[in-house]
Amino acid sequence: MNANIEQAHQSPSRPLEANEPVAKTEELPKLSAQEFRVYNSMAEHMNYFHEHFRQTWNLLYTAASSGARPAGMSIRAYLNTGEQFAHHLTVHHTIEERHIFPVLARKMPAFREELELLTQHTQIHEGLVKFEKYIEECKSGERELQMGEVKGIMDTFGTVLWTHLDQEVAQLGAENMRKFWTMNEMRQMPM
Repeated sequence: MNANIEQAHQSPSRPLEANEPVAKTEELPKLSAQEFRVYNSMAEHMNYFHEHFRQTWNLLYTAASSGARPAGMSIRAYLNTGEQFAHHLTVHHTIEERHIFPVLARKMPAFREELELLTQHTQIHEGLVKFEKYIEECKSGERELQMGEVKGIMDTFGTVLWTHLDQEVAQLGAENMRKFWTMNEMRQMPM
């Protein structure tokens, strides 16, 4: 569970006195349409890539679960799609870790190494390594493609991948970003 969520649900260290004021969360003013676009730009950009990963995952996983490739898709095309999926996701995470997350981590705890989003990258990568190795062995002829085996490998990292795709976009959403960044800072973000 996200550390911020855990903290929000912890009880105070001491009971409140009867007349003691309860801390109120500051209500932020409503964003204009333009402000929303600026603050939401990273979420939209990220979701564009994530949607591609979701669609490719669904194509690969549906075939692996049913035991049948999509109509008109050869074994070679299926393996190439799997290989491209793994490569593109690895490149995507590498760019995030080197260029995006360090900037965001300056003000946003969720993007710091010790927290959930980077831990998820590690877990996803472990599954991707197995997936890529299997695909490579099938492409080279060392192994025969077995859809049940593909499904089994995908099952090892599917839940964390889908959780990650959603959580990362949520962290980059306008209402969260405005808590940490000014409009000018948003315009200078690396995405």
